[in-house]
Amino acid sequence: MMWRGLISNVIVALGMLAGAADARAQSQAGGSPWAVDFGFGIDISVNGNVNSGAIGVLQGQAAAILPNPYGEVYGTGIQLRIGAGYALNEQSELRGMFTFQSADADLVRLGDLGPSSLYAQFTDYQNLSLDFGYRRYVPIEVRNLRVYGEGTIGIGFIDSIDVQLAAPQSNLVFTSTDFYDQTAAFTWGVNAGALFRLTDRIDLNGQIGLRHVSGLSEVDQLVGTGLESINDDSGRLTFPIVVGLRVRF
Repeated sequence: MMWRGLISNVIVALGMLAGAADARAQSQAGGSPWAVDFGFGIDISVNGNVNSGAIGVLQGQAAAILPNPYGEVYGTGIQLRIGAGYALNEQSELRGMFTFQSADADLVRLGDLGPSSLYAQFTDYQNLSLDFGYRRYVPIEVRNLRVYGEGTIGIGFIDSIDVQLAAPQSNLVFTSTDFYDQTAAFTWGVNAGALFRLTDRIDLNGQIGLRHVSGLSEVDQLVGTGLESINDDSGRLTFPIVVGLRVRF
């Protein structure tokens, strides 16, 4: 699968980078303030709706649309991270991170259309963002362990979302292209985690937190149908659980 190939390539690259870091550690006494991070985890939906509830007209028939939370449509997705940190001192660090979120959609009941139930198959949710943040380490005296908290803000780019709709009893199947247009969204996150030292240059990182991505773009084709409010509350809050490696230079 594509994801397995991507993850394998990143792990190989990270191993080469770790080897280079160890070689550099042997050739120089002082350390650099720079570090590179790679993480992989799951993205658990907490709040937000792919669509809100509304009553109006669709395909010339009365439609009642039910709210569909991200958790019911997309379930638990994945998250990939790669970025860098710059240490200001022993306790403080500035960070920059590329974050990719992806989740596959399940078939859901969207509501009712005329005499029929209305079903929806959304396309996948994909978001690539650039986040900037500040990390603060807790000054605890535990060997090979560092605990931290951090906050991030950034901008994300969400792929357009289409949906195929079906009303079996009305004998209707139709596709709504650009149910949401490609969207530039604001992101923020708060995280807590711990670094476990594996070698002089490599740490194992474990992290949990909350991540919010602002709302998606409106659906122009629904203007005048009474269904415009399905765009409300399309921001997304997730609970990411991430593990990864950190290479210090």
